[in-house]
Amino acid sequence: MSHFSTNGAFARVFAFTFRLWMRQSGKVAIILALVLISTAADIAVPVITGQLVDAVAGANTPWRAFAALLAFGVLSIAAKILSYFFIIDLTIPTMRSAEAEAFAHVQRLPADWHANAFAGSTVRKITRGAWALDDMGDLLLLALLPSVLILLGTIGTLTAFRWEVGLVAGAGAVVFLALSLSLTLFWVAPAARLANAQDSRVSGALADAITSNGVVRAHAGELREDARLTGVLTKWAHRTRRTWRRGTWSGLSQDMTIWGLRAAVLGGALLAYTRDLADAGEIAFVVSALGMLDGYLRQMGNHVRGLQKAVNDAEELVDLMSDPREQSVARQPETGLPPRAAALAFDHVHYGYAGAATPLFTGLDVTIPAGQKVGLVGRSGSGKTTFVKLIQRIHEVTDGAITLGGVDIARVPLHALRRHIALVPQEPVLFHRSLAENIAYARPDATMQDICAAAARAGAADFIKRLPKGFGTEVGERGVKLSGGERQRVAIARAFLSDAPVLVMDEATSSLDSEAEAKVAQAAERLMEGRTTLVIAHRLATVERMDRILVFDQGRIVEDGTPADLMARKNGLYRALRARQTLAG
Repeated sequence: MSHFSTNGAFARVFAFTFRLWMRQSGKVAIILALVLISTAADIAVPVITGQLVDAVAGANTPWRAFAALLAFGVLSIAAKILSYFFIIDLTIPTMRSAEAEAFAHVQRLPADWHANAFAGSTVRKITRGAWALDDMGDLLLLALLPSVLILLGTIGTLTAFRWEVGLVAGAGAVVFLALSLSLTLFWVAPAARLANAQDSRVSGALADAITSNGVVRAHAGELREDARLTGVLTKWAHRTRRTWRRGTWSGLSQDMTIWGLRAAVLGGALLAYTRDLADAGEIAFVVSALGMLDGYLRQMGNHVRGLQKAVNDAEELVDLMSDPREQSVARQPETGLPPRAAALAFDHVHYGYAGAATPLFTGLDVTIPAGQKVGLVGRSGSGKTTFVKLIQRIHEVTDGAITLGGVDIARVPLHALRRHIALVPQEPVLFHRSLAENIAYARPDATMQDICAAAARAGAADFIKRLPKGFGTEVGERGVKLSGGERQRVAIARAFLSDAPVLVMDEATSSLDSEAEAKVAQAAERLMEGRTTLVIAHRLATVERMDRILVFDQGRIVEDGTPADLMARKNGLYRALRARQTLAG
């Protein structure tokens, strides 16, 4: 890991943190003022201590110095307590904003990003980064800042006592800080970054196996998953051990430097005393100042190590926030869609997956009139699903244009475009919320009557009524409490409720039993009336009643026509695929 990348991490994290703090600049200003007051009171303590010793040694009254010492102590404590309350009021909104913004950002990252990311790792990055911001506030505002101020003030008072002693104290402090920063930034931080990355992988591996527990059990894969996690944990243990050991050696080096500084400063003061250049009060002042200098330097070493850990913990969150979002509008100027826009057209569309040697679609032209029911068939990987994702702008065309109702969809805001398209996926995913909430997700303002009607049209009302809480039943993570057919019917009900002019169905009835499939097929035909419908078909029998079938092969539409027309082609691909499925059945 390069030094540049380490320094860059600190700069990125600090910039991110300060941006969040500046939204509450008034609280930050109050905290800084309280820190200055507390620090000034602490710096005065060694000076007052020296005056107290002089008063006692000279048989003078010590009470004035004693009262001043107590007053500065009360002032320091009061300012610190107030600063702690204000840092709480600063930190909690900061953490809340960071997590909310990260969540919103992840929700809007491209589909390719989500396809390559572990959900568990992403959650870990966000939560760990938010808690790191808590440490950042404490360390920067309440720990390092007062430590630096007290360090400078103490060196200044020592210089006023004897410039040689002040020079030694200052030089020793510079050496200590340079050593601390160098070890932390260039030795401990790179190791900590690798340990954090592996920690995120542990979270991802755990979440991956736990969410797929049904598959693990079905294939007796418990021991294999145990072994896989052991491998991930072994690497985590190695990286974490290396980080902690480096931190220990760094702390030891700092302690040795502090002892050297202590010996030099105290030795210089004692040398001045033996030469009658300093009295007992001045020696007491030096001892008190040295104790403060010693303590704050030691704290600064710990604070620098803590800050390094906080920066490393927040780094993945900050990097996550820098990933480019899905573009809402790919081409300017922005425009809207006509109401109920449903006519689709691909105009010389080019598209290729990132990193692919050749594009999938080259000069693709096809027109789908409003209200037409179209089946999309072909071998796996031929382009059917990508065709639909381009319409939804989950992928963006490389060249050419796709229009909906005559409008280039690249100029339409994503939320407006996707409200025009209802989707029933082959493997529906439900939220761990109530059935009513899952169905109404397509239209949050829907009434309970609307939800019940959509469920009835999807053939879902009967099984929902049999559940103990009916539409209030929570379905479990990803809908695990429901059968595959039940999840499919809930997803279909959601699509019915959306009332979008364009409907996409990815073999929507494949998980249903024959009776439910018949009911859903009838409801689907009613839903398709007046809507442009695209049906991705794996079982070709499901598209026999379509108005038109597009046959894909290696990114090209090789056949286009009615089911009867395609079956009449003796050497046609659709006919061959249909015959193969008939024989297999």
